[in-house]
Amino acid sequence: MNFFIADTHFDHADLLGNNDFAPRPFPSVAAMNAAMLDAWAARVDDNDVVYHLGDIAMNPEHVPTNARVLALLQDLPGRIVFIKGNHDYQALFKFLAAHDPGWHDQPKFSFHRVGTILKDDHTQFILSHYPMILGITKQTLNLHGHIHHSMVPIATNLNVGVDAPERELLATPLPWGSPLTAGEIHQLAAAKKAWVDKRN
Repeated sequence: MNFFIADTHFDHADLLGNNDFAPRPFPSVAAMNAAMLDAWAARVDDNDVVYHLGDIAMNPEHVPTNARVLALLQDLPGRIVFIKGNHDYQALFKFLAAHDPGWHDQPKFSFHRVGTILKDDHTQFILSHYPMILGITKQTLNLHGHIHHSMVPIATNLNVGVDAPERELLATPLPWGSPLTAGEIHQLAAAKKAWVDKRN
């Protein structure tokens, strides 16, 4: 099964508590990290693939160590496909590739600098960190991250970030920080279209 997530920002202390950018209701980065790691482990099986659409981690000095990021990610279930976010960097991807713990006799980690495309239920998912303006499309959705505090008012743009406002459109709330299934993406697409239509 495929899952989708973005903007985990592990270790990013500046996001804790009340702020206008991306408020995270945790007393410490340890509690925030634990919530995301637990939510991931509760949903993802080791045979699954998780598409992480950027901004993996960020410490108070804004430069998380490569070893620290590897320690957070290496024991998570599933294979992880990374799309580079604005807070990610090529040296981290090279380090993760060089220290890949493996997954069913193949690499656990794979990387895309800009984005990738996959199909699900006759729908094309364009995966990127930044939202894209697709124009007139049929059966195409842009799954993205990057924006924490507001929704792009375009029905085909779906933010899969851990604190994305789109998550509030789900019929059944998920634990904070949960990766989203493809089925939930389709539910969000219908709900987002209704939200956009209501605004117009």
